[in-house]
Amino acid sequence: MGFALTGLVAGCGGTQGETGKSGDAVVGDVIKIGANLELSGPVASYGQSIAEGVDLAVENLNKSGGINGKKFEVIKVDNKSDAAEATNAAIKLTSQDKVAAIIGAATSGNTVAQAQVATNNKTVLLTPTGTSLNITLKADGSVNDYMFRTCFIDPFQGRVAANFAAGELKVKSAAIFADSASEYAKGLASSFKETFTQAGGTIVAQEAYVAKDTDFRATLTRIKSLNPDSIFIPGYYEEVGLIVKQARELGITIPLIGADGWDSPKLVDLAGAAALNNTYIANHYSSEDPDKMIQDFVQAFKGKYSGKAPDGFGALGYDSVYLLADGIKRAGSTDGSKIKDALAQTKDLQLVTGKITLDKQHNPIKTATVLEYKDGKQTFRTKVNP
Repeated sequence: MGFALTGLVAGCGGTQGETGKSGDAVVGDVIKIGANLELSGPVASYGQSIAEGVDLAVENLNKSGGINGKKFEVIKVDNKSDAAEATNAAIKLTSQDKVAAIIGAATSGNTVAQAQVATNNKTVLLTPTGTSLNITLKADGSVNDYMFRTCFIDPFQGRVAANFAAGELKVKSAAIFADSASEYAKGLASSFKETFTQAGGTIVAQEAYVAKDTDFRATLTRIKSLNPDSIFIPGYYEEVGLIVKQARELGITIPLIGADGWDSPKLVDLAGAAALNNTYIANHYSSEDPDKMIQDFVQAFKGKYSGKAPDGFGALGYDSVYLLADGIKRAGSTDGSKIKDALAQTKDLQLVTGKITLDKQHNPIKTATVLEYKDGKQTFRTKVNP
């Protein structure tokens, strides 16, 4: 199925005269790109969704003629939701497979784990969903030249969640319950706290949990005793699902607010559909958004994957291929330094999850979406401008 995005970056005239041998980024008329994803392990749902989006995008691009007369081939490596495995996968993709660029990983930690490998090999690494600031920025504040992202960053979605809580839900106080070891969760918690207090709200508690914890009742009971109007829970679906379930079992009925780490079909299995009522998340898009480009994408995705609606990770995987393809098209080359320079100049590229312009730190300036769970189903609530 062809639709609006296909024409954006596909089918520009002719090849660039590149020739390739086995082990090169270009082999004949094929451009090799890597996908370093969490296809197994604790956050496999994220990587699997991204992979589905990547495959659909590559299929559509190739059907429409590819980029600069060449078609894409994706080489997927499972990083097993582990940072060391992500590093090893990046080494394989750059040194052995010699890909033109890498898409992935899904999480911030597994993306950061590849940064030095990507830089050393002058290979662009584009994360669809890694939101931590330290992906594209070094410790000294300078830009990681070869690191890019398709998603918005933690401070932005933390601000979106806080402004929605204060402005739309009219809550006056909040507790924060975050994963203590996750850069993702800590970044969101910090941004939410700053924005919420600036809006006149009060943070009554800031509690922490550890990944792989399964019993959150003691902390939730402590939070309940403080009578907050809401709880902000930045984290990944495995723990969040249990937190939501146990909160409701303890009689906590206030709004529970999160971000894109909640975005997995498994969240409903873990929490239960009823428990998710009166919960809200900042996310990258909604499959229920009436925008025509989004609905064309949703129908194409459902057609390929037996009627399954794409979540935000699937949409960002899809968009990552088109963002990368647009950079390769404008670079006129698969040379890493040229792709890097072209991507850095991306401006007003219309994708499924919004119109993207990359800032000087390689972060997209784009809209966010707020979703509400109703009986276990994500429903479109509103869009928020940057």
